[in-house]
Amino acid sequence: MNLIITLLQEVNIDEKLKEAPDNSYSIGVFIGTILPFVILVIIAYAIYRYNKNRFKDK
Repeated sequence: MNLIITLLQEVNIDEKLKEAPDNSYSIGVFIGTILPFVILVIIAYAIYRYNKNRFKDK
């Protein structure tokens, strides 16, 4: 239940960046926003390649 509440909380990234102690925080936010998309692309490519090789063998 706590996980759902945590996921539903609104996060104001601009305010967090203003309150950040140094520039490292902004790099972490950038990586955190890009990483899920990169992982999805890698998974999609792996599925594509698996299916391509599977149909090639038949």
